[in-house]
Amino acid sequence: MREIENIWIPMSDGTKIAARMWLPEDADDNPVPVLMEYIPYRKRENTSGMYRYLASYGYACVRPDIRGSGDSEGLPQDEYVKQEQDDGVEIIAWLARQRWCSGKVGMFGISWGGYSALQVAARRPPALKAIITVCSTEDRYTEEPYTGGLIMEDMFGIAWGARYPVITCSPPDPAVVGDRWRSMWMERLNNMDYYPINWMTHQDRDAYWKHASLNEDDGNYSAIQCPVYAVGGWFDAYRRTVPRMLANLKCPRKGLVGPWGHQYPNIDNPGPGPTIDWLTESLRWWDYWLKDIDTGIMAEPMYRVWMQQEPSVRGMCQIPDRWEIPGRWVAENSWPSPRIRPRKLYLTKDGLESNAGAETARVLKPLQTVGTTAPGWWLRSAEDAPIDQRIDDARSLTFDSEPLEGDFEILGAPVVALDLAVDKPVALLAVTLNEVEPDGLSKRITYDVLNLTHRDSHEFPEPLVPGKRYRIRMPLQDCAHVFKSGRRIRITMATSHWPAYWPSPEPVTLTVYAGRSELDLPVRPPRAEDRELKPFGPAFVPEPTSGRTILQDAPQPTRVSEWDATTSKLTIRNAQGDGPSRIDAIGTEMWTTEREVKEILDHDPTSAKIDAQCITAYKRGDWDCRVESRLGVSVTKDDFLFVGQIKAFEHDSEVFTKTWNRTIPRRLV
Repeated sequence: MREIENIWIPMSDGTKIAARMWLPEDADDNPVPVLMEYIPYRKRENTSGMYRYLASYGYACVRPDIRGSGDSEGLPQDEYVKQEQDDGVEIIAWLARQRWCSGKVGMFGISWGGYSALQVAARRPPALKAIITVCSTEDRYTEEPYTGGLIMEDMFGIAWGARYPVITCSPPDPAVVGDRWRSMWMERLNNMDYYPINWMTHQDRDAYWKHASLNEDDGNYSAIQCPVYAVGGWFDAYRRTVPRMLANLKCPRKGLVGPWGHQYPNIDNPGPGPTIDWLTESLRWWDYWLKDIDTGIMAEPMYRVWMQQEPSVRGMCQIPDRWEIPGRWVAENSWPSPRIRPRKLYLTKDGLESNAGAETARVLKPLQTVGTTAPGWWLRSAEDAPIDQRIDDARSLTFDSEPLEGDFEILGAPVVALDLAVDKPVALLAVTLNEVEPDGLSKRITYDVLNLTHRDSHEFPEPLVPGKRYRIRMPLQDCAHVFKSGRRIRITMATSHWPAYWPSPEPVTLTVYAGRSELDLPVRPPRAEDRELKPFGPAFVPEPTSGRTILQDAPQPTRVSEWDATTSKLTIRNAQGDGPSRIDAIGTEMWTTEREVKEILDHDPTSAKIDAQCITAYKRGDWDCRVESRLGVSVTKDDFLFVGQIKAFEHDSEVFTKTWNRTIPRRLV
């Protein structure tokens, strides 16, 4: 195969999209299907060896830079805008017309690339015959950035909120676009907005979030008709996506959920494992749908998951150089599976029991730092994994079962139905399902959060009446777990989940009525056929398309939590980055730095604040550029207060700066 550094794909409005391509040598004489990953992450510097690997098996692999990003022409864009999808449809049509293309195209990708595959597939371009979507979602509002109507802190931190503007404002490469690189860069800088701030102007499920959410077209996911392979991880942010799409899509589909974070299944960073030979599995999918080869993949069960024997606790389930979750692969032929049956337990004055018993009011006074034992809503590193939950359990309402008399396993979404009341019109509810060992170690199995003003609708939230009793039905996030004999099941409830989610405007006292509240566990009976599942091979990760020379070791990532016992103030400091390195094939040197500080007082939710900074630099010869993004967020009872800033430097001289100061009213958040 041969690699083509850059091709220009013309759009109907005259804009040219820059793409990198890997093409089998004989494709001009023997046309091949095309596999496309459509993302804004700079095709020249950020490209894995996966494309070359897939090309070696008879596919043309194409990596376009989305309009206004990388080396592509055009102005910067917000996430997932219509123009992006319009361009995607045009790109596919152009690829299908090329001499080296068989006329069949597949799309794949992780995160943004997974979103793009779903959203472009919903437009039904005729040449798009199948997709693979990894760690993404078809529902933009409920998965990101408003889980349960609550605001994820990563929306404004280094994980995304402060990082995305750096991606948007990075310069094109003069080796591709020539001397106009600087004018293109200045045009981008002068036409971008600090998009994460704008996301906060859409606090309900309005038209902004409905756009490109597949369950909004007609409520039945019918827009996508090409086959879909949906992949996720139990430690990723999108734990509900795969089972939800399997249940609602009407097209041919498969689902795979492993013990992974936000990663491809063959990659062990951030972890955990075990990883699998994902590239061979993906080739089985592509060969079946794009080359008409019966690989047997569609004769296998629809839904395959890693059944965890032990939940991960940070610092446990680890061996040198690897972090693995004990378990086994299991499968269901359809989803929802008719084999799954609910097991009901009642929340009583004594714990979790099979009988409801008498009604008893359990009251929880507010604390704002509950949630620190599971600090992130997704896994970016092993440090994001939950630790022993006892610190949070002790500061929550807690209901325990008696020790279990035998093993049983669950697969799906546990559901709590709660009779409750609160003393404020806006309230956060966090519910956690744990397994407790005989020595007291508490391990998180799953959880979820809900803005109680969104109890009936994310589109039309309504304030609560203080003191009024409500019946709340709340599914937790999907999971797969074996509860062990001798251990206890624990349900906990709290009115905060910091730092993963922003707190309510006021401290909230929660009352839960035991004897009138319950838990349904999705119990999965044993399935003998699981022993006959086709095994995945060992993980294989191809060498990157371009080697890197490390010019200076990166500093060790740090995460420091500081507790001021006098003021009851929690401060969390994160710092990470990549030291200077050179991409050998193109000679570009790069480095990144990310820093973040989060603060809150245990008695005051309006003390919550985040300050995040992201920096990325590029250098090659006379080309020497740096982009800095900074975002500060604080709150009052009534408003969100934002200060966003972009600075751009050339040869260490500041060539651009812009600051956004915004006050955005809170709307029942």
